[in-house]
Amino acid sequence: MGQRRFAIIGHRVPASGEIILNDLAGGSGRLDVLCRAVNTALFVSHGIRDDTHVTLHLMGGEGPPRRIWFDGGEMRGVRVDERAIAGHIAKVLREPIPVLGQWPTASPGIRYSAGGLSQTLADWQREEVELFALAADAPALWSGDGRLENEKRDYGRIGFFLSDDLPFTNEENDLLSQYCALRSLGDEWLQGHVVIALVHQLLDLGVELNDD
Repeated sequence: MGQRRFAIIGHRVPASGEIILNDLAGGSGRLDVLCRAVNTALFVSHGIRDDTHVTLHLMGGEGPPRRIWFDGGEMRGVRVDERAIAGHIAKVLREPIPVLGQWPTASPGIRYSAGGLSQTLADWQREEVELFALAADAPALWSGDGRLENEKRDYGRIGFFLSDDLPFTNEENDLLSQYCALRSLGDEWLQGHVVIALVHQLLDLGVELNDD
């Protein structure tokens, strides 16, 4: 069975301390973008995608970065709205950042750790995940004419890296290009949760990916 992973970089979301649940778009560093990404990646109309993981990279604030991992196969008690997802993130931010490599459980299916983009890239490569970074100015994600397969395709472990409302930094682009195939869903810079929905649709349909 395949496994889908999405990693989103939150450049301004604080890695520790308090966030403002009534101001996710402003005082919380565009945490609303990350919550929408979690929502779209994991939830369907009447259930949850148990083959999908989401890793949020919280890079803002004065302290070290933090990662929060949502596992669709284990997650329980999370409602489908931005504020509810933000509430789970707020709970994590009140905890000290653990030692790199440790992943304490905040609630079923939600864990957290130290580290940033480089650690996730190294972890996923070690776990033999096929890696893609998504940006508008890159070759298309699909191969050839995007022809559908006759049977449902098993993509194995496949991971996608996205940014928040800001583009990847030059340093992030350099790092991603070492590990990932840089791919696009079109010339327009789409919102992250829309990108995730389109990726899910392509994978659900069995489109052949451009992984050369």
